[in-house]
Amino acid sequence: MSTKQKSKGSNSTSSDWSIEQLPGLSQEEISQLQNGGITTTKALLQQGNTLQSRLALANKLQVNIKYLNKWIALADLARIPSVGCEYCGLLLHSGVASVAQLTQTPIHRLHQQILRLQVATMQRRDLCPSIELVQQWSLQARMMGVSG
Repeated sequence: MSTKQKSKGSNSTSSDWSIEQLPGLSQEEISQLQNGGITTTKALLQQGNTLQSRLALANKLQVNIKYLNKWIALADLARIPSVGCEYCGLLLHSGVASVAQLTQTPIHRLHQQILRLQVATMQRRDLCPSIELVQQWSLQARMMGVSG
């Protein structure tokens, strides 16, 4: 685990990560968030918790709302301790955009979606997380509840 991780919670508590840990953000985007006072995933979730606050934050940061929504979705998924910043992007690209959605997605179907994504993008089945890990994500998401 990187030393930039802010904290790692237990199975039922939310994890908070340095904004630099979120996958797919350029250095410029990280700087925009940091200059806007957002240095952790928890701060991003708090400042973007409603549509109105997201619109205001996107305007303040001078970024397209679709990018901000993606970052917030990644931060939301990263709250799950066993997902963290390592798997939040994989979940998002597999069609899961929130902790709440993860709790509603059947485990076997999600595992198949992830496997298809891994084969399509990496041509490797062995990179797919185990069904047991996907079950752990779902269990921890349910234990956290939607609000975390």
